[in-house]
Amino acid sequence: MALTPEDVVTKQFQHVRFKEGFDPDEVDDFLDEIVVEWRKTIAENEELKAKLAAYESGESSPAEVVEESAPAVVESVPAPAVEAPAAGGVAASAGIIELAQRLHDEHVAEGQAQRDKLISEAQAKAASILAEAEAKGRDEMARLESERVTLEGRISELRQFERDYRSQLRGFIEEKLRDLDVAGATSGASSVSAS
Repeated sequence: MALTPEDVVTKQFQHVRFKEGFDPDEVDDFLDEIVVEWRKTIAENEELKAKLAAYESGESSPAEVVEESAPAVVESVPAPAVEAPAAGGVAASAGIIELAQRLHDEHVAEGQAQRDKLISEAQAKAASILAEAEAKGRDEMARLESERVTLEGRISELRQFERDYRSQLRGFIEEKLRDLDVAGATSGASSVSAS
């Protein structure tokens, strides 16, 4: 598809967020200059094609073609540069395309560099978060293990206390039962002797 000045005028670009870019007004002004020069080049090209067609068809001699075109050329461009604008227009178009390609390549390279930078930053941040989480996990496990050891020690102490308490209670109850037996035996003997 051939690119026309109207294509350049109507071309819409998406705005890029979170990234620096060119000033849209400056780009529009530059594109307007390109369109003006391109239209001049196209008009000159059409004029030269018409003159060539007239010359080839034999309607006029080369001298007449030069005489007819001389006023138009004098008005727009000096006489020695009659063929230069057509060649210059092609060169200018090629230069513009080369500039656009270079800008495109620079933007793509910049985008890829930014992408790589963001990915490496994200990977570094993820590694940092993971290392921090693992460190917290280790600290928490150490704290819980210490707490478990403390609680197991306390449980052992309580079990020992229970055993000691049961044994003391059993001893106390057995002593009281012996005392009752002794008291019952002495009171039974006293009551028998009193009767």
